Amino acid sequence: MRGFRWPPPPDGGPRTWGPGPGGPRTGRPALPEPETELIATPHGVRLERLVTGSGDPVTVFAHGLGNGIATTRPFGSGVTGRKVFFQFRGHGRSDSPPGRWSYLDLARDLRAVADLGGATRAFGASLGAGALCRLLSESPDRFDKLVFFLPAALATRRAEVARRRITDLLDAVAGGDAAALADVVAVELPPAVRNTPAGWAYLRQRLDQLLRDGLAPGLAGLPDQVPLTEPGQLAAVTAPALVIGCAGDELHPVGVAEELAAALPNATLHVYDRPGVLWSERADLRGRVAGFLNG
Repeated sequence: MRGFRWPPPPDGGPRTWGPGPGGPRTGRPALPEPETELIATPHGVRLERLVTGSGDPVTVFAHGLGNGIATTRPFGSGVTGRKVFFQFRGHGRSDSPPGRWSYLDLARDLRAVADLGGATRAFGASLGAGALCRLLSESPDRFDKLVFFLPAALATRRAEVARRRITDLLDAVAGGDAAALADVVAVELPPAVRNTPAGWAYLRQRLDQLLRDGLAPGLAGLPDQVPLTEPGQLAAVTAPALVIGCAGDELHPVGVAEELAAALPNATLHVYDRPGVLWSERADLRGRVAGFLNG
């Protein structure tokens, strides 16, 4: 396979090297940038929010570190009712209060958005799954249904490879170097997708968002923290839960998903057999999340 190259081909690529026909090729079109709003919260941190859909029930979607509304919107595509997407502190247009942040702070962000939106169901991805766990440890009956996608940490600190990847991302964003940032973000793509039209489209969208909005330095301390002191703190959570893990994902070890599913009294665990499920199992993943929440 050809190696990753930057900058991207101007026609949407991938560009082939050597003789042969070529022409404009475009990747999967990105979701249009929606109109978001800044909302005030009881704990004094303004958060960026997007509400789509109509009616009940209401589901809140919590994103992963360095991601945001754009990356969680696809998970709600088949979910009925209203969908509330937001940006944690330090992401997008949300506030970046001074001081050291913790999972307790993230749980407060999530709780505020859920309460203001009247959410009865919750979806958490990676960092968002950790924030959801922290919220549930204090309010085990807050939601009627729960989905945890690729939980990254529970009661054990994240592995060094994950902490290093996050540090690299924050450093590249702070430096404002598009090429360096592209090298870091490209690791999110499965090798088979890099240098394809869909891969370039994803990379452009991620870089545009990160270079425009940035990431707050306060996020750097989160990979060294854990949502819970021990998994038993979730023993009182009786809501049906779907936990989704992925074998071979070094940033989101499958053992964390297994541990979380074992800690939740009413959980179903599904493990995909290879990483990159957002590319290789996209339709199945969306259908699985929507089927669980709608059912």
